[in-house]
Amino acid sequence: MRATTQAALATTGALPLAEASQPGRLLSLDVFRGLTVMAMILVNNPGDWGHIYPPLEHAEWNGCTPTDLIFPFFLFIVGVSLVYALDGPKRRGAPRGPLLARVARRAALLFGLGLLTSLYPHFDFSTVRIMGVLQRIGLVFFGCSVIFLTTSWRTQLLVLGALLVGYAGLLQAVPVPGFGAANLAPATNLGAWLDRLVLTEPHLWKTSRTWDPEGLLGTLSALGTGLLGGLAAQWLRRPAPEPAAKVAWLFVAAGAAIVLGLIWNGWFPINKALWTSSYVLYAGGLAGAALAALYWLCDVQGYRRYAGPALDYGVNAITVFFLSAILSRTFGLFKLLGPQGDAAGLKEWLYEWGIAPWFADPRNASLAGALVLLLIWWGILHWMRRKSVVVKV
Repeated sequence: MRATTQAALATTGALPLAEASQPGRLLSLDVFRGLTVMAMILVNNPGDWGHIYPPLEHAEWNGCTPTDLIFPFFLFIVGVSLVYALDGPKRRGAPRGPLLARVARRAALLFGLGLLTSLYPHFDFSTVRIMGVLQRIGLVFFGCSVIFLTTSWRTQLLVLGALLVGYAGLLQAVPVPGFGAANLAPATNLGAWLDRLVLTEPHLWKTSRTWDPEGLLGTLSALGTGLLGGLAAQWLRRPAPEPAAKVAWLFVAAGAAIVLGLIWNGWFPINKALWTSSYVLYAGGLAGAALAALYWLCDVQGYRRYAGPALDYGVNAITVFFLSAILSRTFGLFKLLGPQGDAAGLKEWLYEWGIAPWFADPRNASLAGALVLLLIWWGILHWMRRKSVVVKV
């Protein structure tokens, strides 16, 4: 990563404010990204993992909470961003080779940052988790970019349908070696079997070591989330119809995706860990509706007065995502004596001494801990944006 005053393209899609109003640039995209990253910081950093309000937790398996929408929203945003970054060169007929090379470099960097996050601070390669959030972002960015650069929107729509139907067929019809009939259980579905075969158990999600929520097979359906974002971006970039009509039809398409996802949920349940096809449509539809609303408010109506905090986060989204994980693990290296006489990491120590005693309900204390961290990062990111410091990936 390197600091730059230029717009961060493709993976972050960050745009400086001076360029936000130029034709073809979306202020609403930065706002949407910022709100999504703020939600991510909130749910990933509770003061106490044992006391969390239900909407701030993932669904235990099937189902969808607000927390389960954060990752697909970000992948949807990646799809929108890459279209705004690559559509101009594609229309001009720029050589495809250099564009694909640039895409590959950025995807590899994202994947590498994800591996670095998994390795830090002990760098134990024998048990490092190979897949993860940044790794999936990198793979989806690469796959969707290649599809966008080499196909038309009609073909992309067909690819989306093939991915969703094909993925459903794989999970629900193909027998699982060693387990028998196809199933959707956490450790015995086809995706979990593939992850254990290719990645091996020591390199899977440490909470289970038998399956990985960002596994290999689920990345196929995750491409569908990125493609939905790309299709929405291509619709918004059309010279016609008028903005009001664009927003209306985007709402219609988003609503249709939500309804289809809920219908499909009847026999292929909405499930984030499996990234099921119904989940792709449901979460992608909600993301499309959110983008349509923000596009109307920010880019069409010009309501930007209260967008500052979201823009601070949106401009340096990957930065705060990566550094928040690194700093959290760094604080864990420093052990201090907590109020109960037990050793605690620096972050936990600060929470137990400085925040928890002020609240009678431990859930409120836990939420307050997350909000304090959100405010601290906001201060840092606001300073960065005022100084025109954008970290480019």
